[in-house]
Amino acid sequence: MEVNQIQQLNSIMSIAKKNNVNQTTPAKAQQSFKTWLNNAISEVNEGQNKSAIMTEKVARGENVDLHDVMITAEKASVMLQTTTEVRNKAIEAYQEIMRMQV
Repeated sequence: MEVNQIQQLNSIMSIAKKNNVNQTTPAKAQQSFKTWLNNAISEVNEGQNKSAIMTEKVARGENVDLHDVMITAEKASVMLQTTTEVRNKAIEAYQEIMRMQV
């Protein structure tokens, strides 16, 4: 997880503690989760775009530090892998809920 994502998660948790989670309506919880998820996906997209831009600069022969290019590419890769794993876990959880007998 990136530092920004951890900070966002901590802020959501602190807000939830202050507002008593039990008083949150399902609509508010859904909107909060939607906003958090959109922000996280936007950050992953920004990381991928930065990596692509840095890679293009190296390919064109511009004066770019190769270490910075590699670090940016690895950050983007880790962010994408984390997002994929979170998606996979969410799908698994949904499938498990759908298998439950009521």
